Amino acid sequence: MQSVISYKDRGNYGDSKYRGNCSGYVIKDLISQFYPNSKPKKFIEIFSGGGTGKDVAIELGISNSLHLDLNNGWDALIDEIPSGSDFIFSHPPYWNIISYEKQRGKFEKNDLSNNMNYEEFIQKLNLVNEKIYHSLVNGGRHATLIGDIRKNGKYYSILKDMTWFGELESHIIKIQHNCLSNNKIYSNNSFIAIKHEHILVFKKDKIWLFNFKVTETRKENIMNATNITWRDLIQATIEFFNNKASVDEIYNILIKSKKAKNNNHVREKIRQTLNENANFYKEQEYWYLKLC
Repeated sequence: MQSVISYKDRGNYGDSKYRGNCSGYVIKDLISQFYPNSKPKKFIEIFSGGGTGKDVAIELGISNSLHLDLNNGWDALIDEIPSGSDFIFSHPPYWNIISYEKQRGKFEKNDLSNNMNYEEFIQKLNLVNEKIYHSLVNGGRHATLIGDIRKNGKYYSILKDMTWFGELESHIIKIQHNCLSNNKIYSNNSFIAIKHEHILVFKKDKIWLFNFKVTETRKENIMNATNITWRDLIQATIEFFNNKASVDEIYNILIKSKKAKNNNHVREKIRQTLNENANFYKEQEYWYLKLC
C-alpha cells in the first residue's frame, strides 16, 4: 500500500446498495500489508454494515473472524467485544450524514448516526475506540476508516476531534468515488468538495500502559496574547471600529491589552506602528486598513 489509495471498482464485497459500505479492497489490502506472510489470528470488524469484511474474510480464507454491528444485534456502546484480536477494522458512521435507522428500518437508541450534536457523537465514538483498543492483544492493530464532513457551512474533522488510542502507525488517504456530492453543482465557487477519507492504523505496543491523544479547542482573547505584534493588535482594533479609527480610539482599546502592561509609551508605539506600516493609511484624523 501507499499513503494514497484509490479504488474505482469497489469489488464484489458486501451489499453494494448499503449506503456507506466501503470497498472490500480497503480491508483486503490492509490485511495483506500488515500480515504479508500469515493471516491475522483473529480478525474482527466493527460497524460491519453491509457485510464487506465478511466477504473479504471468506475470500482470504480467514475462518476465525467476527463481524459486529447493530444489524446483527451487537451494540457498540454497551456490548463487550467478545474476543481478543490482533486485527480490528472499523468503519463508524460519519456523525449523522447517513441515517442507518432508515437502512435498518428500525430505531436503535445507541446508533451513532442518530440525530445528536457533534460533541456527543465524538464522545460516543471515543468510548467505542477505547473499547476496541483494550480488546487488542499486545502487538495488535486497529485500522479505522473515517471521513471529514461539512454541515451547514461548517467543516468537521472527525480525524482531528476524536481521541487517538495507541501508537499511530500509518495514515492513509483514500480517494472517494461515486459520491452523491460528485454530481452536485455548488453556487459557491470557493467551495471545496470533500472527495477523500482517512484510514488511521493504531498499534497496541504495551500491555499495561496505553497512550491516548486528545485534541482540545481553546478560545483566548487576543488582548491577553503575548506572542502578538503591535501591528496585529492595531489591525484588529481598526477592524473592530469598522475600518475607521482614531489614535485615541485605538489607544483606549489597546491600553487594556497584556502587551501594553510592559510598555510605558503605548500611545507613542501605536503612532509609530501606524506610520511605519504600509497596511495603515490616514485621512484627516482617522486611520484605515488596507492590504497591499
